[in-house]
Amino acid sequence: MNTDTVAMPRVHQGKNIKRFRDILGVKQETLAEKLEMTQQAFSKLEQKEQIDEKTLKKVAEILHIPVEAIKNATDEFAVNIIANNCHDNSASVNYYPTFNPIDKVVELFERLLKVEQEKVSLLQEALRDRK
Repeated sequence: MNTDTVAMPRVHQGKNIKRFRDILGVKQETLAEKLEMTQQAFSKLEQKEQIDEKTLKKVAEILHIPVEAIKNATDEFAVNIIANNCHDNSASVNYYPTFNPIDKVVELFERLLKVEQEKVSLLQEALRDRK
């Protein structure tokens, strides 16, 4: 066995774009529109193993992920992410969340903001009463 060369897993950039797009819940049509291409052209882009640097940068910017994630994520990486995040495999089969996680974060922030505004209002009222 020759130990001078190590076989690196091949990276399929199109598959990586699809993976990240799916994880983030972004539709092909949405990304295609932002890239000013048809959905069919974008579908073909996801089938390419190598994608030009300019397009990679645009996709990464739209998805808010580093370009290196698209360039370097291997199949093994994706399997590890899934394995480490899905402990109950029976629950993960055919799981399609009906909410956007970002919407939940915004909702939580709005509730926290409302509570803080109520605190400020009460404190202002207490100050007025002291005068």
